[in-house]
Amino acid sequence: MFKKLYAFREAYLRDENGATAIEYGLIAAGISLAIASVVFTFGDDLTALFTTMEGTLEDADSEVTGR
Repeated sequence: MFKKLYAFREAYLRDENGATAIEYGLIAAGISLAIASVVFTFGDDLTALFTTMEGTLEDADSEVTGR
């Protein structure tokens, strides 16, 4: 009886099927947190940067197409 219980315990401790899913979840959460903090910190600067790029591309397009 105790041998079966001990074998079950050992098999349970060696089973790592759920561990990889948890690890991937933690990695995804960390990446999401990093992206959110960067966007929160530099959000206004990014908006200004993309607005400037939009204007530059529109100017280049109007020079090329003549509109």
